[in-house]
Amino acid sequence: MDLPRPSPEALAHSARLTELIQHAITAEQGAISFARFMELAMYAPGLGYYSAGARKFGAEGDFVTAPELGGGFAWAVANAGAEVLAQLGGDAVWFEVGAGTGALAEKTLLRLQRLERLPREYWILEPSADLRERQRERLSANLPPALSARCRWLDAPPESAWQGVLVANEVIDALPATRFIKQDGEVFEECVALDGEGAFTRVMRPADVLVGGAVRHLERDLGRELEDGYCSEVLPQLPYWLQAIAGTLARGALLFVDYGYVRSEYYRPERDDGTLICHYRHRAHGDAFLWPGLQDLTASVDFTALAEAGVSAGFGLAGYCTQAGFLLGNGIEAYLAGFEAADELTRYRESQHVKKLLLPGEMGERFQCMGFAKDVDFAAAFAHGDLSRRL
Repeated sequence: MDLPRPSPEALAHSARLTELIQHAITAEQGAISFARFMELAMYAPGLGYYSAGARKFGAEGDFVTAPELGGGFAWAVANAGAEVLAQLGGDAVWFEVGAGTGALAEKTLLRLQRLERLPREYWILEPSADLRERQRERLSANLPPALSARCRWLDAPPESAWQGVLVANEVIDALPATRFIKQDGEVFEECVALDGEGAFTRVMRPADVLVGGAVRHLERDLGRELEDGYCSEVLPQLPYWLQAIAGTLARGALLFVDYGYVRSEYYRPERDDGTLICHYRHRAHGDAFLWPGLQDLTASVDFTALAEAGVSAGFGLAGYCTQAGFLLGNGIEAYLAGFEAADELTRYRESQHVKKLLLPGEMGERFQCMGFAKDVDFAAAFAHGDLSRRL
């Protein structure tokens, strides 16, 4: 693979995390689930990819997210959410799960201020202590004091009833994914063991009731049994995760943005090795065991499963569309028009950002948006090209 070589310090960091995972495998009778491996690689305290201090987002990191590409994404998200805040009144909050660099929080608050729809507080649930600190620094430096004072970091999802808007951009793809394979009509789970030299290697073990039941549910919904040798991912914990982060929302809306497919596309016969992918320095590859802690591990989202989880948690499906459809339906063209009087370089830069957000070959169709509502109207945010019928 044509990947840049990490620094000696980075390799030493990865070696420490590798040793921790090796000990976990030894302690669990010689193998752990791939989901557990992914959890440790991404979130082990002080060592995991999202827990340590390396740059992850932007040109200096491993990938770029939509909030980093100008202000158009946040503009549209804020416009959509402002309509919900208007229905809720002054006690509503805005709740962002996994705030990355803080770019979305910064730009959303500024737009909501312009719309005169500021929430009472802006909550951020961020498991990474390093990212929390970077978010605090960014928001304190780039927002007026009255706006940054509204930001509040949570240590856990709210336990008391609340009302407002919850936004999760590129969060579900980073949940530890269960890998499964069908063999002789039975469901097996992909696990990680150690070979004779102590290196990570894949092994298959019979799936437990939770994983086996999740795969059988897929097959019933697809109307076909997955073929022998078919390997993919599933998130049996998704309903519990969604209930945990949003179960106390008494009234309001949820917005999820991520890359993925509806179930019939996700589990197409030809997609027989799943969607797991690794990102390192803006290069994508398939070796999940390479340099633990230094690369992002991610799997696409089954949006049909997300719809099922949201409805099961007591929410109504407000809509589902491509990112391009969502942004166009919530004012990104007006955002771009606001730069008509700017200098040529600024106009060009913003137009390039918007093209990347909208074009089918970039993020426009690869990323999807799904909304849920409870006692509010959120359907208008998805009126431009709603694809709910495909779920």
